[in-house]
Amino acid sequence: MTDAKADFLFTARSAADLLRDPAVAAAWSRPSALPEFSVAGLAGHLAYQILAIPPLLTSPVPQEETVALLEHYSRVRWIGASLDDDINVRIRQGGQEVSAEGHAALVTRVDLALEELDGSLVSATNRPVRISLWGPWSLTLDDMLITRMMELAVHSDDLAVSVGVETPTLPPSAVDTVIGLLVRLAVRRHGPTGVLRALSRAERAPATVAAF
Repeated sequence: MTDAKADFLFTARSAADLLRDPAVAAAWSRPSALPEFSVAGLAGHLAYQILAIPPLLTSPVPQEETVALLEHYSRVRWIGASLDDDINVRIRQGGQEVSAEGHAALVTRVDLALEELDGSLVSATNRPVRISLWGPWSLTLDDMLITRMMELAVHSDDLAVSVGVETPTLPPSAVDTVIGLLVRLAVRRHGPTGVLRALSRAERAPATVAAF
């Protein structure tokens, strides 16, 4: 099993544990830490990062172009989009739809997906896969898992802050992968000097080096 697969499974299980937390159920209908996202919608968006993977493993190999990881992020429409842009509205609506049956049902769906992935992901080849809503391109499975791992890590923090619990701790290899991706995206957006200063020279650091 590749490092991407192992780290994705660990990160997904960590997110599932967070979703199972009673604090999430208690805050289900409240606003989350993200604008326009309820806790339920954010939980659904977090869960989707896991639920999206099993269908990809059984889908036909896509015929669309397979692009590199950073090229994927140059094509997605949500980076830089306003809060009320169609793509962000669709993302929020998608989270609400995934969580529409309630907290217990969502936890059950995620647990079943993880049970399936425990077997199917181990033997899956690193072939092209795609999520059709993104656009006409594909990623290798390992790169797809890295994109989902980043989403799981970032939105686990969002959900934990939203309900007042500790942010889950991930293994060093998963942290390295997620932070490495975010740094590369930050360098692309702000340039290497800005990121270098943010990490080493607070007195000369720019106001932000956020990756998105």
